[in-house]
Amino acid sequence: MRIRDTGDLWWKSAVVYCLDVETYMDWDGDGIGDLPGLVQRIDHLAELGVTCLWLMPFYPTADLDDGYDITDYYGVDPRLGDSGDLVELIRTAHDRGIRVIADLVVNHTSDRHPWFRSARRSRTSRYRDWYVWRDDAPPDTSEEVIFPDKENGIWTYDEPTDAWYRHRFYKHQPDLNTANPEVRDAIAKLVGYWAQLGLDGFRVDAVPFFLADAANGENDDIERPHQFLQQLRAFLSRRTGDSILMGEVNLPYDEQRLFFGDHDADGDHEGAELNLQFDFVLMQQMYLALARQDAGPLADTLLARPDIPSDAQWATFVRNHDELTLDKLSDDERQEVFDAFGPDPDMQLFDRGLRRRLPPMLDGDPRRVRMVYSLLFSLPGTPVLFYGEEIGMGENLAAEGRLAVRTPMQWTSGKNGGFSDAAPSRLAGPVTEGAFGPAHVNVSDQRRDPDSLLNFVQKLARRYRECPELGWTSRVEILEQPHAGVLAHRSTWQDASMVALHNLGPEAVRVPLHLPDTGEDCRLLDLLEDDEHALSSAGKVEIELPGYGYRWLRVVHPGSRRLL
Repeated sequence: MRIRDTGDLWWKSAVVYCLDVETYMDWDGDGIGDLPGLVQRIDHLAELGVTCLWLMPFYPTADLDDGYDITDYYGVDPRLGDSGDLVELIRTAHDRGIRVIADLVVNHTSDRHPWFRSARRSRTSRYRDWYVWRDDAPPDTSEEVIFPDKENGIWTYDEPTDAWYRHRFYKHQPDLNTANPEVRDAIAKLVGYWAQLGLDGFRVDAVPFFLADAANGENDDIERPHQFLQQLRAFLSRRTGDSILMGEVNLPYDEQRLFFGDHDADGDHEGAELNLQFDFVLMQQMYLALARQDAGPLADTLLARPDIPSDAQWATFVRNHDELTLDKLSDDERQEVFDAFGPDPDMQLFDRGLRRRLPPMLDGDPRRVRMVYSLLFSLPGTPVLFYGEEIGMGENLAAEGRLAVRTPMQWTSGKNGGFSDAAPSRLAGPVTEGAFGPAHVNVSDQRRDPDSLLNFVQKLARRYRECPELGWTSRVEILEQPHAGVLAHRSTWQDASMVALHNLGPEAVRVPLHLPDTGEDCRLLDLLEDDEHALSSAGKVEIELPGYGYRWLRVVHPGSRRLL
């Protein structure tokens, strides 16, 4: 591989930014964010260093699950604009060098979708087998419920045809039956439609759930569920060769590997499936490490990552749009994180996660906040930001459930944080208040402050893009050093190598490093500060690291032609 090849597999070194159009920027004054408003803020994303914009659902919706209950896969919700506005957004983003992907939500539809309305009216409907039904009363399925505060089971009785339909999520979201080839064809058709309009790929929602039924039908044309994902990837690649599927697969590593298409655990691609997967395991261990101020859980998890195909990638993140799930931690570990970052039961959700953003969890300590985002961008993988993270937005616990972290974007210190001119009662959601409200946290003020978090994240994004080893390293190296609170890791690809140091504790430390493949003619250049360190003839050096400190140290060999 050569540096030019990074443009072909662009997702391995992208900077992804997720937003909900509804809460980003209201341009027509009705209190709801819209596509024309987002277009007006594209330059903010370009300046930030975003190279891939991920749109949460913009489709017509019953709006009982913040857009994830879709009533029409081929439209744009009229509150947000129309298809022409979406095309203008894609065109403008592409002009700024930003690709655009969107949520693909095909595990379920809304119960108001025309397919389900037809299916529930008659057992002979052509759409009846597009959903999952049973005639006999179901057993207790309370243990299978995704949202235990809202549902008691995953089956609901439907009187018109005297049957139960399955819904792994809310009862108003009946599951599509991917064992039916017609359903799989319909999914491919809608993927092709949006690709034709210019989307560069999809973030695939709840992948294990929508894949679970595939290959379960009689006389089916596939033998294994993963064949469906392989076919979908192949179809999308034929339509637009550089499009991606970024999957939500919250499973242990050995099971995640299968969704990359690696079915014999050798790191090769037997069947191309997802291009990227979110690394939920690493994210949860990161919060455990932060709670303990001990880098051990992070180091162990990075070493435990399985080998993945060379064209696949991990998507790393600090926060996403859902609850901050801690379901892969033990009960005791989860309680440690709750005690540190969300001790109030109102801060917790579903007994497994937190409905908070990072800055309030860290008591607004700018040292810790910056250290965590430095860590995010330095981890091997593709960093994904959730809107507002670049300025340090907080949550609003007055909002229900997950909506606590989906509050309107804070652009200015003015009315409604500059999100909308509408009355507060008409807004898509309540604006965050208090120390993390717009008066103290907003884009406008931080643009003019060279020491702001916004400018720091811009620098991280720029440096990340300048360091292909962070996205392309095949295996991270954990460097030995004596401090439990320090993560020292090295990423190498071809002639590019970088050492990252992060101190999860409050005390300053002196970190000894040994890089045996270097010598006294080599040096470590700090990419975040104006500093460098000479290495001894044995490749040794000691680095001062303040409490919650961080360093990005490029290994510079004599005669290197890399830009410094």
